[in-house]
Amino acid sequence: MTGSEMGAWTLNEARSWVRERLGDAGTESVEADMRELLEWACDVSSQWELPAELTEEQAQKLRSAVGERALRIPLQHVTGRMFFRSLTLQSMPGVFVVRPETEVLAGLAIDEAGAVVRERGEARVVDLCTGSGAIALSVALESVSTEVWAVEKEADPFALACRNRDLLAARGVHLERADATRDATLSHLDGMVDIIVTNPPYVPLDEMPTQPEASADPHVALYGGSPDGTEIPVRIMRRALTLLRPGGTLLMEHSPSQESLLRDHASAAGFVDVSTLPDLTGRPRFLRARAPQSTKPTTSVTQ
Repeated sequence: MTGSEMGAWTLNEARSWVRERLGDAGTESVEADMRELLEWACDVSSQWELPAELTEEQAQKLRSAVGERALRIPLQHVTGRMFFRSLTLQSMPGVFVVRPETEVLAGLAIDEAGAVVRERGEARVVDLCTGSGAIALSVALESVSTEVWAVEKEADPFALACRNRDLLAARGVHLERADATRDATLSHLDGMVDIIVTNPPYVPLDEMPTQPEASADPHVALYGGSPDGTEIPVRIMRRALTLLRPGGTLLMEHSPSQESLLRDHASAAGFVDVSTLPDLTGRPRFLRARAPQSTKPTTSVTQ
């Protein structure tokens, strides 16, 4: 009989029980999930703050959460929260769960914004396909003298982005519910944006996830619209070229398999200084390209 069944549940007993349940369920990140679930159940922010013995309320909250996680429900849906850089964001089913590699993308945008501010005193950043608002909020809260616009088409992600913005009091973020590929979206900013940052739907058909947790993400947030996954990224790329000022920067997350393909698309669209940057594991994950200093092409994709 475990300590929880006898009444008192020590921290070590709780840890052993969670490890066993999650291990039996085939969870890949048992230790990380155990730490997060314990902190969430006990309403603390670190392992050092965990009590030596859980209250019955804490134990029941933990048991319920572990039961859901053992069914391979994403951890962020169980706890209702997710972490991105320095931020704690709300999470909910139907909205893409942020990934660690996207934190690198946000960092690239923050660095670019800093360079623009040092040169011109202020920066304008647009986050296309913002989802939960993670990138836009990070840029706004970590960058000085930077104004951020964020675009999201789907209802649930847009509502969550608004909620996260309000919870974090990120007043420098303007949210717009719209299609990021349409000419009318943010048209008042055409030719005035310093940085476009985007984590668009880009997954190719043959790379669609099969892991239960990843499969919980909405299809519309993953699939890139064509077998090779580049249809939506290319349309966003073309819209970005119209939004950017001469010399402005596009930063886009993509699959490692799309590295050369998206560089070719960017060059064909009219971008210059096109390159690919790695994620923390060295995989080619981010397109960086600049709008030409000369007049930009007038062609764009509208749907």
